[in-house]
Amino acid sequence: MILVVDVGNTNIVLGAYDGKNLIADWRLSTDLGRSADEYGVMVGHLFHMSKLDISDVEGVIISSVVPNIMYSLEHMIWKYFKLKPLIVGPGVKTGINIKYDNPKEVGADRIVNAVGAREIYRRSLVIIDFGTATTFCAVTKNGDYLGGAICPGLKISAEALYERAAKLPRVEIIQPATVIAKNTVTSMQAGLVYGYIGQVDYIVKKMKQEMEDYDGEVPLVVATGGLAKLIAKGSKCIDKVNFDLTLEGLRIIYEKNKE
Repeated sequence: MILVVDVGNTNIVLGAYDGKNLIADWRLSTDLGRSADEYGVMVGHLFHMSKLDISDVEGVIISSVVPNIMYSLEHMIWKYFKLKPLIVGPGVKTGINIKYDNPKEVGADRIVNAVGAREIYRRSLVIIDFGTATTFCAVTKNGDYLGGAICPGLKISAEALYERAAKLPRVEIIQPATVIAKNTVTSMQAGLVYGYIGQVDYIVKKMKQEMEDYDGEVPLVVATGGLAKLIAKGSKCIDKVNFDLTLEGLRIIYEKNKE
């Protein structure tokens, strides 16, 4: 069994794999104040509740966009799993050729998603990850990571409205039935959700146009992340929603670097 860990700005997502089968997955809030022991107790409890044994874990891989949490997590893995985790970063085999001006600037989560999507779909891709930030990544079928775009996440946008506009409330992010809303809360929900759908469709349209010369095929658009289903329901461009894409990418990278 291997443990895969994706550390985001809002959540830490963990998955336990038996071979290629995801047998359990969990989500914790990202908290820089937690110690290695606190994370160890939480992860141990999750394993226990899922009737899994920590001692069966043979390897651990971590991708992270939160550097300040890594000491606690790496120490936790060493103390409770007796393993040194593989950290996704420079020097790790991915099979992806990064065409960024500075490859070190590409977030580990974006590379992991690219690896997972390329392995699963075997074609030209646009990958959208709806996280704290929303990222758009263009990947050719030959494995060239061309780059992409980064936008404020939908929850960040909603929070900014609440914090910066004195008379606007904090709202639940749901899609109202109409854009022409009859009250403040629904008006905010309409602007946030329908506005975001429009943003996604336009960015993907432009990315498809710019990718025409690379593979000679229309890229498949794959979405992942917590709000992927909500946006995909109204979007005209999203072809697939895969909530396990990042975990799958981590498993694949671990296999590539197993030796």
